Amino acid sequence: MARFDFLEVLCTLRDTGMVPVFYHRDAAVACQVLKACYEGGVRAFEFTDRGDFACEVFASLVKYAGKECPEMALGVGSVTDAPTAASYLNCGADFVVGPCFVEEVARLCNRRVVPYVPGCGTVAEIVAAQEAGCNLVKLFPAGCAGGPSFVKSVRGPLPRVQIMATGAVEPTEESLRAWFEAGVACVGMGSRLFPAPRLEAGDWMWIAGKCRFVLGVIRSCRRK
Repeated sequence: MARFDFLEVLCTLRDTGMVPVFYHRDAAVACQVLKACYEGGVRAFEFTDRGDFACEVFASLVKYAGKECPEMALGVGSVTDAPTAASYLNCGADFVVGPCFVEEVARLCNRRVVPYVPGCGTVAEIVAAQEAGCNLVKLFPAGCAGGPSFVKSVRGPLPRVQIMATGAVEPTEESLRAWFEAGVACVGMGSRLFPAPRLEAGDWMWIAGKCRFVLGVIRSCRRK
């Protein structure tokens, strides 16, 4: 069962403004990365279903977060079918993210009262996801789908749409400012937050520092 309720999770995703997207087959490494992000101010974290026994690693993360990162909403990403979503929900996922919209996943998450954030690349897909009860949609792949200009254009006819941009978002002031000025609710970032050399060196302080920098830029963008 999720540790946080539906509205708490949505507010956390929006208020934090940045969701790290991460996968590692070693639960110990995943826990260290989760802790580093938490210490950097992150309060929503997406662990992706991208490898064998990923659900087992996620279960370890949930238990670790309950003790070491009590305010962290922990979600699962790269979900494309309802059985996979159910497995992670049974492990305690607070939200579910996918690269595309899947109606069966939406129905399941609605029954469990857990936010579902599906990937959308067109206005039609966004509207279909909204009609299925998705309060937040993921623009994916954000760069290929039109970038910040697409977000700005969509929010004209759909001013209340809440968008999380994932893909082509960089942890730089220039990139973040472009996305938030366009109107995104939050952004997802993966490998650019976790360079392989830093992971291999166990440089958790660097990751925490990068998260603090990104969140600081986001706060600055929102004050304007």
